[in-house]
Amino acid sequence: MNYQYLDTPIGTLRLVSSGSYLLRIEFPDQHGDTGQDIESMDTVLESSMRQLQAYFSGSRKRFDLPLGAGGTDFQRSVWTALVSIPYGEVRSYRDIAQTIGKPSAVRAVGAANGRNPLPIVVPCHRVIGSNGSLTGFAGGLQAKSMLLSLEGVPLP
Repeated sequence: MNYQYLDTPIGTLRLVSSGSYLLRIEFPDQHGDTGQDIESMDTVLESSMRQLQAYFSGSRKRFDLPLGAGGTDFQRSVWTALVSIPYGEVRSYRDIAQTIGKPSAVRAVGAANGRNPLPIVVPCHRVIGSNGSLTGFAGGLQAKSMLLSLEGVPLP
């Protein structure tokens, strides 16, 4: 695995790649070393860094990257639904549960959302509580608020 660090307005992110796929985006308190990771640049990391920098500058609204997130079939269905949330819009956990055809799986959607290994690119920050409140985010609620503000989402 290769990784690089990217300084952003929400902290230093660690991007992890297999060389073929972007596998993880980690927030500062999540940086872990598997013992097999090497700080090295590859084309996936170069493209990921470029696209994330464009996102944070406000010039990119969608990502076009080879993603290699694992996960269960259910988790992948939630993550696919997350990618379909347009830039500058939010959805509730209930909305996502309905989108994937499992309207009673609201809590499971929340759990899958929380296990998203590719935050920002797979925009779990665009999911809020049914009452419009900001809810958990691996990077913290301040980072979630900053990302939504960047996208022009009015916050409570």
